Amino acid sequence: MDIELLLKEVNNFVWGPIMLALLVGTGIFLTIRLKFLPWRNLGYAIKSIVRRRDQHGGDISPFQSLSTALAATIGTGNIVGVATAMVLGGPGALVWMWISAAFGLSTKYGESVLAVKYREKNSRGEMAGGPMYAMKNGIKNKYIGHGLAWLFAAFVVLASFGIGNMTQANSIAGALNTSFSVPHAAVGAVLVILALSVLLRGIKSIGKVCSVVIPFMTGFYFITSVIVIAVNYAAVPAGVAEMFRMAFSFDSVAGGVGGSIVATALTSMRWGVARGVFSNEAGLGSAPIAAAAAQTDHPSRQGYVNMTGTFFDTMIVCMLTGLVIASSGVLGTRDASGEIISGAALTISAFSTVFGVYGKYIVSFSLALFAFSTILGWEYYGEKALEYLIDRRPVIIGYRVLFSLITFVGATMTLDAVWNFSDTMNGLMAIPNLICLLILSKDIANECFEYQRDVVVKEKAGEEIDYKLDEAKA
Repeated sequence: MDIELLLKEVNNFVWGPIMLALLVGTGIFLTIRLKFLPWRNLGYAIKSIVRRRDQHGGDISPFQSLSTALAATIGTGNIVGVATAMVLGGPGALVWMWISAAFGLSTKYGESVLAVKYREKNSRGEMAGGPMYAMKNGIKNKYIGHGLAWLFAAFVVLASFGIGNMTQANSIAGALNTSFSVPHAAVGAVLVILALSVLLRGIKSIGKVCSVVIPFMTGFYFITSVIVIAVNYAAVPAGVAEMFRMAFSFDSVAGGVGGSIVATALTSMRWGVARGVFSNEAGLGSAPIAAAAAQTDHPSRQGYVNMTGTFFDTMIVCMLTGLVIASSGVLGTRDASGEIISGAALTISAFSTVFGVYGKYIVSFSLALFAFSTILGWEYYGEKALEYLIDRRPVIIGYRVLFSLITFVGATMTLDAVWNFSDTMNGLMAIPNLICLLILSKDIANECFEYQRDVVVKEKAGEEIDYKLDEAKA
């Protein structure tokens, strides 16, 4: 068996039914244990994003922390992943993406709470946190805690070069080459320069850039998507009805909006959950690394703020892509060679039903911005994981430079093997993180209920609260 086929088989196993069941199962468990408070407080969480408060510790603002996390999650999965899921799993896959995201709210809340609760200050006075510190400082059995932390950090570093860098750079180069005939090497060179200019200055630079890029790119994609949906509005009710029918029906053939797509309810579930988790990363343990850098007065406050990332990523951006495709009538169509159109090409076809030739420009521009922001967010994840393993300043600076240079490799090479390897590392991150969440679920519940009693209830009643976070954590 050649190495590429082996990596593909391993990746299929890692992201198989057992892993998906663990990810969603953990979300269900936490949702019930937290008495559905992440759901009940979603509106409060969204308001908390922009609420101005006195700064408490941390390196960046809560909004910049969320923007950095969103930068890493809103990427190719929102454009390519949704289209692929709807081809392989039928329109019903989008419903399962929403369902997995609903329970993912609790998972993202829980892992972000632990990241702030157990964060530390490094030798330079910067915040260092994430699942590896929760494992090290929160799990009483130090052998288990340190072992899980080391594994998690190693998987993050390896995944950062692949799924957080080379595959994103390759998507940018492919999109710009297809739409504007820009050579791959030229795209790679520009990416190196842009990455170095942002990454060498650290998390404060990343946070500032992401807090500008994320609202702009999300707003642009939102507006163009709504235009397509509005123009094709007559087909929206039938599209939504077909999504729910195929999500829960064992009839394997799609109706009108599904064209020639064939998928059972179980297939819809498999691809919807897989692409949903791939997009919003709830349970993988990546976003909490950004949460730990936030200036916040309570672990639960930042837990709620970062939890909204799953809402915006999957329930808004992925939903828009899905509705654009479902309402445009292109799902299930075939290209000149007779193959069913999928991935970015399917999304471009959907946008082109309204914008014509400009459809490919809109999708390519969005894809390039989404993917570049993912590169920025994932560099920070990889850097903090490497810092946990080797806390030496020259090593960290070397990582930033190497990470930036690797974007050129990603933009100019075929990456099937790299994609499978990095996707596997990404999936393996979830195992120690989910174990940590289950072991420390009592800590999460205690923080959640205390914050609900002492802060949320009073703030909803109009009282001003100044909850002082333990200075050791601030």
